[in-house]
Amino acid sequence: MNTIPSFLKTIGQFCISISLFIIVWEAAVFFSGTPAYLLPPPRHVGRALMEMFTDGSMFLHVFVSLRRFAIAYVISCTLGILLGLVFGWFKVVWALVEPIVLLLKPISPVAWTPFVMLWFGLGDAPAIFTIGIAGFFSMLLATVGAVSNVNTSYMYVAQNFGLSKFQTLRKIVIPASFPYIAQGLRSALTASWIFLVAGELMGVTTGLGFFINDARHVLRSDLILAGIVIIGTIGLLLDKLLQYLEKLVAKKWGLGI
Repeated sequence: MNTIPSFLKTIGQFCISISLFIIVWEAAVFFSGTPAYLLPPPRHVGRALMEMFTDGSMFLHVFVSLRRFAIAYVISCTLGILLGLVFGWFKVVWALVEPIVLLLKPISPVAWTPFVMLWFGLGDAPAIFTIGIAGFFSMLLATVGAVSNVNTSYMYVAQNFGLSKFQTLRKIVIPASFPYIAQGLRSALTASWIFLVAGELMGVTTGLGFFINDARHVLRSDLILAGIVIIGTIGLLLDKLLQYLEKLVAKKWGLGI
């Protein structure tokens, strides 16, 4: 008896889940009598999405937001991984830096807004900074933890084979740390994507964050929810893409994730 392919099963479960959510949403709005301007029903949000598709505004805002996010995410993760490898490898340095990192990590990126505006002015830079710093600390701490907790037996193997420190780092430490670094990449992605809207409230005239704020000014709650739906959908797709890439790298290194 043929079984249903796993990806088709996953898609089916996803469609059922979303359908149930829409039904409950529609029923809640209908039976509660909530005005559409307070909570638009799904059909209104669907019309708003079609409106965005028709006039082409959605493609512009999505493209600009993805560009800002990609720049911020790549920079923050690159810095987080590189510094994490250094701090995790040199524990004395991490002992000095850790209190500063733990002090800065809980500060919301939005709290830096006044300084960011003074430092970078208007345009893409403040948004990129806000989006990037949201994911930087997650990536840094994940990498430090991964490197610091590499199985000591791996290090003995490296010594027995006469590997240099750089070779040990490249051939032993990084592959062994990869599962935890991959988790850090996903955490950083989520954190950065969450602060996309906040970052795009500062002196920009395009992007999904600007779009939602602009819809708020004209009291278009249906467009606000349409923007939120798009942000959630893209966030889901980005996370799934990262999972797929993680599996490819893990398969190449024989990690069996």
